[in-house]
Amino acid sequence: MGRVQEMNGTWQTLGAYRYAHRGLHDLAAGRPENSLSAFQAAAEAGFGAELDVHLMADGNLAVVHDADLARVCGKHAMIGTLRREDLAGYPLLGSGETIPLLEDVLAVFEGRGPLIIELKTERGGAARLTAAVMERLRDWKGMYCLESFDPAVLICLRKRWPEVFRGQLSCNFFASGGSGWGRLADWAMTHLLVCLAGRPDFIAYRWEDRHEPSLRLMKRLLGVHEVAWTVRELPVLERLEAEGAAVIFEGFIPASPTSGDKA
Repeated sequence: MGRVQEMNGTWQTLGAYRYAHRGLHDLAAGRPENSLSAFQAAAEAGFGAELDVHLMADGNLAVVHDADLARVCGKHAMIGTLRREDLAGYPLLGSGETIPLLEDVLAVFEGRGPLIIELKTERGGAARLTAAVMERLRDWKGMYCLESFDPAVLICLRKRWPEVFRGQLSCNFFASGGSGWGRLADWAMTHLLVCLAGRPDFIAYRWEDRHEPSLRLMKRLLGVHEVAWTVRELPVLERLEAEGAAVIFEGFIPASPTSGDKA
């Protein structure tokens, strides 16, 4: 079987799921974003989950969105400078939970729904982060795909782990405040020119920006699939799915594929 056929087979499974953004989080119910309780809730409800991974100073992989923990933990610290034992001092959003490690989340989802794992690079380090993630996933018995805004991650995957289903994250950076990598990078990423080097299997594009001609062009040119983020209304979710996109959702609970209610 060729790679295209194999990847299309993988998409048939990945694309059949709805993905809870940072887990099925609900702070009012005591489930902070990217917490073990949020991931447990997503897994038990039959959803897949999207999560964010940073490389820590000791080589561990922290599941947290922000590089600076001020928003999610209430005090300033850069996750890349911390070690595993430091995490006990950083409760998530005032809860009793702390930032989980990737292996903790993998244990929750083994034999359950798939994961969309976003690799968060800081000041370079794409190769080290990608290698660390692939080492954790080597013996995991579950389905996953990897994505990143950083095209260096996709290039690394293409060269060293071509069998991994990989995705380029993007949006209209000129409408969203910029990537932080400069205007030239914003232009290349908005228009998805970086896909020519990383050759993704899917493009994860902010759904509000999906009218961009570059998304339609790259989908047609490269034959890639689409993941839409982050959807907060059921009618939008259903419309995007009808148009062939897999959806990352947040703020409401749709039917799960395991319930038999998903169209």
